Amino acid sequence: MEDGAASSQTPAELSPALRKAGEFRVYRRRWFVLCVLCLLNCSNSVQWLTFAPVADQTAEDLQVSLDEVNWLSVVYMVVAIPISFITTWMLDTLGLRLTMILGSWLNMAGSALRVVGVLSYVPEWSMFPVVMAGQSVCALAQPLVIFSPTKLAALWFPEHQRATANMIASMSNPLGLLIANVFSPMIISNTNSLLTLLIIYATPAAVVCFLATVGIREGVPPTPPSASAETSSSEPFIQGIKLLMKNKAYLILLLCFGSGIAIFTCFSTLLEQMLCVKGYSSDFAGLCGALFIVFGVIGAGLLGLFVDKTKKFTEATKINMCLTSLTCSVFAVVSQMREQKALVCAVCALFGLFGFAIYPVAMELSVECSYPVGEATSAGLIFISGQIQSIIYIVLLQALTKRLAGSPISLCATGGDANLSWKVPVLVMAGLCCVGSCCFVIFFHTEYRRLRAEADAAADASAQTGSERTRR
Repeated sequence: MEDGAASSQTPAELSPALRKAGEFRVYRRRWFVLCVLCLLNCSNSVQWLTFAPVADQTAEDLQVSLDEVNWLSVVYMVVAIPISFITTWMLDTLGLRLTMILGSWLNMAGSALRVVGVLSYVPEWSMFPVVMAGQSVCALAQPLVIFSPTKLAALWFPEHQRATANMIASMSNPLGLLIANVFSPMIISNTNSLLTLLIIYATPAAVVCFLATVGIREGVPPTPPSASAETSSSEPFIQGIKLLMKNKAYLILLLCFGSGIAIFTCFSTLLEQMLCVKGYSSDFAGLCGALFIVFGVIGAGLLGLFVDKTKKFTEATKINMCLTSLTCSVFAVVSQMREQKALVCAVCALFGLFGFAIYPVAMELSVECSYPVGEATSAGLIFISGQIQSIIYIVLLQALTKRLAGSPISLCATGGDANLSWKVPVLVMAGLCCVGSCCFVIFFHTEYRRLRAEADAAADASAQTGSERTRR
């Protein structure tokens, strides 16, 4: 394979001789498309978590309660579930380019609307509804962005780079969460202006919208990078859904990995509440969250490179799910201890290192076990499963908390109402993590259908080439 120049041909228009010879090409501009997707993914996740680290200031400026501020983040999960079905259809039917451009415009429009909501001439009673409307528009963009990495990796990258490309695009999302956690409090403390914060976050959204609209000229490269890229989305959307519902290996991955996504959502959402009652400050909880994300990105990078070289998708996923369950169990114990900052930080870092590393590999695994169903469909349904289970798990864990009569060491900012015992919920969270991992390890078995199809195509091409040489 070699880097080639742009062409107006699509894969469907390639000469039969090229297909028979098994000649595939990669293009340098695949890295530009990947970069745009990373920036868009990062920007959208920043919009998602803009207000959570500065909830008190947001509540004061918008004249609302903390519960209403929390809905600025929760709206992402609420919107994602119904929109995700449309997104999977769009990616596999209308293509990557249109989906990314639409996502970038929604992200920019939502970020701009949030700025309008805090302008001085806007009546106080309408500030929160306008900001919520902007946040909802940004939430519409999230599925368009999050579902794109597997599609981009399949269409633009050769088989030895797919897992790495998927990892880079996927991990830009938690990187955006890290940026919001670090810079939102920093900007507010220095400027004391919510308007300044929203303008700063709207600027990258506008830049990436321009790059996507002007820079991405085609959804697929002129020549496919692999045999599977030629037949990407070969199954119609509805037929693909039916095939997935009959695929035992995929259904196990759907439930078990969806549960894993839900565990991580619970951890990220409830971490500060779990720790503050034991005397750990919100700054320390923020540090633990940052370590969780940073080490997760490192783990994903290392595992992505390993899987690209070895193709051990199943083995890597099973081992990391077991290590994640072990770490989650340790966290359930450590989080109930007082004055153990170093230990809590170490466990959070390991939880991210093992857990985050699974995400891009499992998404690639979903494509391998469900091929030739479209990449967006197979990966999108797993995301939907994770969102649904996230809502169930969060409601369940909150329902299992118990009010403490008194907690003199508590540093929970909202006072006595936040003094809740999380002993039972964290144990249940660890139990759910272990059950999901055990079910996956025991019951999940699959062949790599996409890799097999590519190997068969390469063998056929070699045989045809040999026959032609013999005739000559």
